Amino acid sequence: MRDVKRFRRSFRYAYEGLHYALSTQQNMQFHFSVGLIALILALVFKLPKVEVLFLLLAITLVIVTELINTAVEKAVDLAMPDLHPLAKIAKDVAAASVLVSAVFAAVTGMIVFYEPIDRLLRKGELLGGGAVTPGLVWTLIALIAMLAIVLQSRFSHKHAARPIKPSLLAAVACSLSTWVTLLTSQSLIALLGFALTILMLYILYDGKRTGLLSLLAGALLGSGLTAAVFTWIHTFS
Repeated sequence: MRDVKRFRRSFRYAYEGLHYALSTQQNMQFHFSVGLIALILALVFKLPKVEVLFLLLAITLVIVTELINTAVEKAVDLAMPDLHPLAKIAKDVAAASVLVSAVFAAVTGMIVFYEPIDRLLRKGELLGGGAVTPGLVWTLIALIAMLAIVLQSRFSHKHAARPIKPSLLAAVACSLSTWVTLLTSQSLIALLGFALTILMLYILYDGKRTGLLSLLAGALLGSGLTAAVFTWIHTFS
């Protein structure tokens, strides 16, 4: 009975540690959200078991290294509150482990999702956008930018309770990458376009310029509206 209580206590402590990292560490929130999106895409594309295992391995590796990085940072801050070269080395090495695992996860995602996206594009279901003109593309991008600005102004009201303002840069970047994906038959080009967009979103998030919800709202606005307009044109053209 005592062993059961000890196990339950250790499990609760572990959950509290995970909850702390998710609620306080921005990098953990970003990696967790990207991992969740990757798993949703795995369900949508019906990935085989082996590829799902590689995807789970990459996601788990990133989360574990981020947890270790957080633990090292807090332990170093406790042991050495003042600036010290060795403390900096400890934090930098811990952060490097997260970087290595994140690169591995990114490469794994590119490899795993390449063939499903390639099959999707080669079916021609999203192609044939002969009615799409450069003027339409840039007009829609300008419209998305204006809509993001309007929503930012609308939700910046003083009496709004915890407003979620869509990021202008996220909306425009995701619209551009979505256009590239819809108008090309080269899956590698589409994946590289979205990789650049994700990299830019991470830079914005890591620089603490924009919150995670604002980035997600901007991404949904840009990609969602672009895909909806393209589908409407392709359906009625």
